[in-house]
Amino acid sequence: MATLHIEHPITDLSTWLGAFSRFSEARKSAGVNAERIQQPIDDPNYIVVQLDFDEAAAATAFKQFLETNVWSSPQASPGLAGSPRARVLESVTAR
Repeated sequence: MATLHIEHPITDLSTWLGAFSRFSEARKSAGVNAERIQQPIDDPNYIVVQLDFDEAAAATAFKQFLETNVWSSPQASPGLAGSPRARVLESVTAR
């Protein structure tokens, strides 16, 4: 399993959630099988998203889709304030 971890500032939660919802089919088509949205308890203008995929390659491809088609367009990403930071993560097993 791989997780695409994304975090960035937002202008307001309702605008951001509306934009996030519009891409639900794209997430499903890309192979997202679980998603978590969280905010720091002390910052309502920041969001953290984790999207789980079966394969790291699918997570990497979706990250590229976001960078190219979503985050580069203010129309596609209302509510985004600043540059997203995104990384593909894999689980580590303790020995």
